[in-house]
Amino acid sequence: MRNDAALVLPIRQTASIFKQPVTVVKTQPSSKVKADMKHGSQDKPKQLFWEKRLQGLQALDAQTSVLRNVDLPATLKAVEPNVEDQTVLQSVATALHVFPGPITGQTEARHYLEKNPGVFLNPSQPLVISVQIENEDIARQEERVGLVRHQLEKALREL
Repeated sequence: MRNDAALVLPIRQTASIFKQPVTVVKTQPSSKVKADMKHGSQDKPKQLFWEKRLQGLQALDAQTSVLRNVDLPATLKAVEPNVEDQTVLQSVATALHVFPGPITGQTEARHYLEKNPGVFLNPSQPLVISVQIENEDIARQEERVGLVRHQLEKALREL
């Protein structure tokens, strides 16, 4: 019996790099090749603990003065004591920017993560203990945003 792929004629093409004719010979039907390539997860692998590489680095302004660090809210607690606040902030900012789903933090109990932080770490969540946002938190934030907008409006009028 003959394989169906053997019945496909070779295609003569020119390689764009070398500008020389190249013969493409298909050994498998194209539909089978496409099906074989779709096995497994197609998600791009994510590096664990990438935030640790950035730990200790600080941002500078144009005059090479160290910029003031942002203080984290009391509700955001790092998964382990050795993780700095700036690392937590980078982790949260990246999760908000990159991952399309909800950002909840690490779901395992803190004592499990402190014993062996690599075992239960979820790379799609920031390096914080699971956080619950309450209606009071939202109301406080809306109040702060309203106050800052009022200050901005006042500053723009003065210009």
